[in-house]
Amino acid sequence: MANTYSQITIHCVFAVKGRKNFIDINFRDELHKYMSGIMKNIGAFPLAIGGWSDHVHVLFELNPNTKVSDLMRELKANSSKWINEKNFLKEKFNWQEGYGAFSYSRSQRNNVINYILNQEQHHSKKTFKDEYLEFLEKFEIEFKNEYLFEFYD
Repeated sequence: MANTYSQITIHCVFAVKGRKNFIDINFRDELHKYMSGIMKNIGAFPLAIGGWSDHVHVLFELNPNTKVSDLMRELKANSSKWINEKNFLKEKFNWQEGYGAFSYSRSQRNNVINYILNQEQHHSKKTFKDEYLEFLEKFEIEFKNEYLFEFYD
C-alpha cells in the first residue's frame, strides 16, 4: 500500500522437539544461513539468527503485510524439512509446537543482535528454560506451565 511505512522488529524463539534431536554444531551455522534465506523469501528481513543445541532465536524486521504466525509456520516447516533431507540426524527432526514472539524498538536492536549471536557463551551460565521464562516475565506475558515448551535440563 502506498504511503505505508513501518519499523517492526520481532524476536522469535522456538525449540527442538525431543531431547535426542539437538541442533549439532556441525550444521548449526548452515541451518541459520538457510533460515535467513527462508525469511527473505517470505518477505521478512533477518537481522540475526542464532541459538544453541535445543532452540533458535530469530530477530527480523516484519513486513506489515505478513503475520508472525505465518512466518513462523513457514520457517519451522521448511527448516525441519531441510534438516531431514540433509540427513543430519539419525531420527526425524521436528520443532516443538509454538514459539515466543517479542517486539523491540530500533534502539534495542544491537543489544538483541549481540545477545542472539553469543548464545554459546550465554548458555554456559543459563538453561534454555530459565532464559525463556525470563523473557516471558520481562515482557509481562501471562502463561500456563502446561502450555510451555518441553524443557530438558
